[in-house]
Amino acid sequence: MPLKFRLLYTSPDSCARIGLLETRRGRIHTPCFMPVGTHATVKALSPHELKEAGAEILLSNTYHLWLRPGEDVIQEAGGLHRFMSWDGPILTDSGGFQVFSLPKFRKITDKEIIFRSHIDGSVRVLTPEKAIALQEALGADIIMQLDHCPPIPAPYKELEQAVERTIAWWRRCLRAKTRSDQALFPIVQGGDQLSLRQYCAEQLLADDPPGIAIGGLSVGEPPEVRVQVLKELIPHLPEDKPRYLMGVGHPRDLILAIEQGVDMFDCVMPTRNARNSGLFTFRGKVRIRNAKYKRDFTPLDPDCSCYTCRYFTKAYLHHLFKCKEILGARLATIHNTYFLQQLMQKARKAIQEGTLVQLRQKILSLG
Repeated sequence: MPLKFRLLYTSPDSCARIGLLETRRGRIHTPCFMPVGTHATVKALSPHELKEAGAEILLSNTYHLWLRPGEDVIQEAGGLHRFMSWDGPILTDSGGFQVFSLPKFRKITDKEIIFRSHIDGSVRVLTPEKAIALQEALGADIIMQLDHCPPIPAPYKELEQAVERTIAWWRRCLRAKTRSDQALFPIVQGGDQLSLRQYCAEQLLADDPPGIAIGGLSVGEPPEVRVQVLKELIPHLPEDKPRYLMGVGHPRDLILAIEQGVDMFDCVMPTRNARNSGLFTFRGKVRIRNAKYKRDFTPLDPDCSCYTCRYFTKAYLHHLFKCKEILGARLATIHNTYFLQQLMQKARKAIQEGTLVQLRQKILSLG
């Protein structure tokens, strides 16, 4: 098996749990947050800095790597791990979400997605078989099916069509898969319709996949809708498989999903916020461009032991951002990446100690 999941502990007070994902390239403690390396790099950080921050697994984007530099280049380099000098586990998405997020440039049928590249306008065709071939060429440890991700809200018929298409495409992905060293996850769709979510999960799980993803959330719906979907759906998912909630990265949303029993997360938001001067701390969010930090010679968070907080002050970070120095984005990204990994560690400890409610209250109070 390319992936093994062990459930280590379940909270008696909630659905939150602690687990261990084992791959041939390393272990992943869950709940976990995967930094996103869209173009085979987490923006502004080296692989060494990611490991120092505590990251155990990264996510890379199939769509963008297909367009640049091309899956053939990465395959010739020896695979994605060697190409980007990351020796830990990698998960790749199918590329489907990026295509769906470009509605003016694509056409979806039951057979395929036809779209124009956002880079050069060239016509591309993405099928379930092509999504698998691309990810097999990249060589990630965990790969994702091609799915149809509808918006929320959407008419019931549109959500139903997306579910049926996702199920059909999952089966085509299974037939297309040739590598035994990669774990292929299906993706549960259904929007905010719980009956569709449950039906989709039942159909996908009939093939006994090694893990399962929850897609089509964090697409603009209110947080309470997301929590309700998770609360209703997760009891229908097996306990012995990892559960991956796609595209969620705000601390508030993470802690609420962990409470419902989610194991894996990814999102570009923490690093994107860092590059735009938004920094997370356990004392509240810091907008480091604000004038009040010009003479603040304290660290971002005196309790944080990341490289940024150990050696630099808010005043210096403020100066870097005001002068548009690259180092500002780097130091901010180091901090936010470390913060998310620390949040996962604190969540695991709180689940074990029965203090997750207190941690949730603290995180929600940060805004």
